[in-house]
Amino acid sequence: MRPAYPFSAIVGQEQLKRALLLNAVDPSIGGVLIQGEKGTAKSTAARALAALLPPILAVAGCPFQCAPDDPPESCPWCSERAAAGEARSAEQRPAPLVELPVAATEDRVAGSFSLEYAVRHGVRRFEPGLLAAANRGILYVDEVNLLPDHLIDAILDAAATGVHRVEREGISVAHAARFILVGTMNPEEGELRPQLLDRFGLAVAVTTPREPAARAAIVRSRIAYDADPAGFAARWADEETVLRERARQARALVHAVRMDDALLDLIGRICVAYEVDGLRADIVIYKAAAALAAMDGRDTATAADVRAAAELALPHRRRRQPFDESGFDPEPLDQLTGEHERDQVARGSSDGAGMSGPDGRDAAPDDGGIGSGEGSRDGADGPETEHDAAPVTTAATPHQNTRRTRSMPRPAPARGGRQGAASRERRGRYVTSRLFRGSSGDVAFDATLRAAATRPGDGKRAIRVQPSDLRQAVRESKRGRLLLFVVDASGSMAGQRRMALAKGAVQALLRGAYTSRDRVALIAFRGERAALVVPPTTSAILAGQRLAALPTGGRTPLAAALQLADQTLARQARSGAAGAAELGGLASAGAQVVVLVSDGRANVALAVGHGNPWTDALAAAGRLRARGVTALLVEPETGGGSGAGFTLGLTEALGDALGAELLRLHSPTPRGGEGDDGAHAAQLVAALRQARPRGVARWV
Repeated sequence: MRPAYPFSAIVGQEQLKRALLLNAVDPSIGGVLIQGEKGTAKSTAARALAALLPPILAVAGCPFQCAPDDPPESCPWCSERAAAGEARSAEQRPAPLVELPVAATEDRVAGSFSLEYAVRHGVRRFEPGLLAAANRGILYVDEVNLLPDHLIDAILDAAATGVHRVEREGISVAHAARFILVGTMNPEEGELRPQLLDRFGLAVAVTTPREPAARAAIVRSRIAYDADPAGFAARWADEETVLRERARQARALVHAVRMDDALLDLIGRICVAYEVDGLRADIVIYKAAAALAAMDGRDTATAADVRAAAELALPHRRRRQPFDESGFDPEPLDQLTGEHERDQVARGSSDGAGMSGPDGRDAAPDDGGIGSGEGSRDGADGPETEHDAAPVTTAATPHQNTRRTRSMPRPAPARGGRQGAASRERRGRYVTSRLFRGSSGDVAFDATLRAAATRPGDGKRAIRVQPSDLRQAVRESKRGRLLLFVVDASGSMAGQRRMALAKGAVQALLRGAYTSRDRVALIAFRGERAALVVPPTTSAILAGQRLAALPTGGRTPLAAALQLADQTLARQARSGAAGAAELGGLASAGAQVVVLVSDGRANVALAVGHGNPWTDALAAAGRLRARGVTALLVEPETGGGSGAGFTLGLTEALGDALGAELLRLHSPTPRGGEGDDGAHAAQLVAALRQARPRGVARWV
């Protein structure tokens, strides 16, 4: 069996290694969320940590990983055997590493009724899921941001409480689910709701190193590992043994670590300074600081421990509104810890600063008390990568700025994560079941048999299915609303405040898309061409970032932009990624929405050198209208408090051709203001809510 890449051999990534080890010391911290680009080996550290964990002693044969000294009623398996008078024996197992696939169903994750046992014996029995299999080990969830919210909730509940409860289909079961939760995500593929982000204890961002020397060292170590995995692991065996023993000792010590009232006050002041909602961050910082002290062999935490813990516990909790820039400003943290240390000196006391750990090093953890493995042996450093990609990862805090913006009022979405629609067709992922409706439909055979198995058989058959047992499958298609923004970045938009108004308008709608988890795409046009700047994605934040950096100038290829919009929507329709669905309170008549932001001054024809730019633009608009999309045309205007700015009347004709609602945004002052932005946001939401396919132009 190929050995995992040694944890001690990972160079750099200090924040990531620290976060993982702190959870290994105290799993109640709540797990680690690793955010990073594709191909940055996010899974390597999780697999390396699993290999670092010591074996567990479990009840022989128990699928819930129960320890021999756990009471028999801890799980259904042990309880059933205790009731039968069977003695329990112990066996040693490797610490489990359970990988949860994106396509996992609720039954597979949480556990469910054992259909096989019911068919064979006519008796109900609980079949454990992945949460039971991960007990006392690691649950690794790749692309956690693409999981349905109800699954993420179940996983986070179990990670926080250490217990998983199942109440379904006549089954009531509770079993231990104490595991280290490691989730990874690529933010460009979609965001997690803030409520879910907050439930991850710690968060780290991994990025690709930009220094050639660092990349070369990682590639060299990857080649060495691929050439001889066993030999590579053997070269790091001593370091792994030392780190494993330190983690074991820290687990025994962590609950005895002391933290005085001054440090508790410091934690509270830090969380207040960063405007963190709730008390979860305070608790996580406390636990992580205690684990840091335990890793250093100390029974007293320091201000340095609190600071290091806060760097991991706060960044993902700082985004309080959609489109607040991702950022973590360490200055308030430095200021508060500095004030705390000066207060302690002034009082003639110490909170432990300056204490030394068992090895005589200063207690302030430069590397979190973690062996960094920065030795210079040949090919002995750098992480393993996912699949065959070269490992190109460094660690950084996931935020760099603390600017805040207001959010736009919006009806509550039905779901978060990857938005789906309940499908009446026999397509899509089977997510749950309900009582059968009508005379025909998609039968959920597993749920039907489970319902039938709740009654004893008739003596000839273990299960007898009756009409009242029939259950209908509820399937979820990956269809949902697509908001396609088509933004004019030409020279005619650069004058006065038009482009600022245009960007503000799109940002307002993107905030709504962020809240409702709509997919978004962005087309920009200027010069001689139009470009799909952001292909369809659930990351409204990515679209907002690209929009903010959009340059202006040049001619207006409006026809090309509308043609590209038509092609983009056609591709989406063919792939089945967009279709009729409930749209969370906005446009209810279609799942494809085009928001065109332009003054309509087309001057570039589709055919270079000949053709009429305006005629081409109207024809392209007509093709979009024929597609039946919902459209909103936003015209930024300046110079009049009542919207009486100079206009050529082009947008009226364009709106008619597109079948779009027309909304004119105006700035009553030369510079506009915050009040204007709020009024514009309200106008935009109202206009999009009222928009319908093939509508008649309406003046706002």
